[in-house]
Amino acid sequence: MRSKLVGAATLSVFAVAAHAQSSVTLYGLIDTGIVYTNNQGGHNAWQEQSSMLSNEVWGLKGSEDLGGNLHAIFRLENGFNIQNGRQTYSGTMFGRQAYVGLQSDQYGTLTLGRQYDAVVDNLGAIALANNGDGNNLAAHPFDNDNIDDSFYINNSVKYASPTYNGLQAEAQYGFSNAAGGFSNNRAYSFGVTYGNGPINLAAAYLQLNSGGLTAGGALTDNDFVSFPAARQRVMGVGGNYTFGPAIVGLLWTHTLFDNTQPGANSTIAQSFNTLHFDNYEVNVHYSLTPAISLAGAYTFTQGAFNTGTGSVDPKWHQVTMMADYSFSKRTDVYLEGVYQHAYGAAGTAFEGAYINGLSQASTGNQVAATVGIRTRF
Repeated sequence: MRSKLVGAATLSVFAVAAHAQSSVTLYGLIDTGIVYTNNQGGHNAWQEQSSMLSNEVWGLKGSEDLGGNLHAIFRLENGFNIQNGRQTYSGTMFGRQAYVGLQSDQYGTLTLGRQYDAVVDNLGAIALANNGDGNNLAAHPFDNDNIDDSFYINNSVKYASPTYNGLQAEAQYGFSNAAGGFSNNRAYSFGVTYGNGPINLAAAYLQLNSGGLTAGGALTDNDFVSFPAARQRVMGVGGNYTFGPAIVGLLWTHTLFDNTQPGANSTIAQSFNTLHFDNYEVNVHYSLTPAISLAGAYTFTQGAFNTGTGSVDPKWHQVTMMADYSFSKRTDVYLEGVYQHAYGAAGTAFEGAYINGLSQASTGNQVAATVGIRTRF
């Protein structure tokens, strides 16, 4: 009897140990509030909206210890709208992220599936539009550089190195999955970050070779691609510096589109032979107390496009200011205001101001203010 008890106790210890070596976590975020806009198509608007700051998600992530400092990992993440219960990406259960892979403490992480690109991973942490839980209203015009993760890369293989003396690199390739069309609707990106004390630096590059957003390619019509193009390239550098309760960031991105054609989710329903954007952002975060924080950003965007009948150089000034109060680690309330001034493109589709997440204004000026609540689980 005693030996049976010892054996049972031993088995229970092994069972607990095995359970402790693997984990599955359910997580999510809900963000909703009231938004006022002075000009959407020539009319002011009071609206109850979701995800004005942070994307609403729920997901599952897990890790299993395989021994030898090697782990199997996965993430399945769904985007939704709490106002109507609909999925953000129609027809998909896990439209935000869906991947599986291996993580090694010594050799890095290899994952396969639907994933963020290197611009989001490396430069997103510096921009106000995607710092921490994100800030969708603060995105650069039309999210032209995908800093605000408007789209994801399907069929992608991503490798992220371990951190060596503060330096980390990543590379990604998204397959077209097209027989006889290897380069049709593929994507690739790479980036690098460096952190040393209060200094963080980053650089990234992304290229999309669309040739038509096919259902099985790296991008699809289900993704929010502002300007579907035969080729899109994004490059950028940035950094931030922490001193005391303040963090100051600087960011530059350059986006080039070749031969754009309006698609299902196009922001501007117009074709362009070439379309370029340069975004210059300065931002600051300041913690007044452990519960109260302030943030702000100024972005200047200089554009250029050619339609075959002439060239135009539109420009945008955008200012964002935000105050946040945390009730707890999970729940906070916020107040934010955004002002955008667009000019230099009279008589074209870019004539009206266009704050991200709202409808285009009938003039070159648009103001938005929102008060909302976020909770995480």
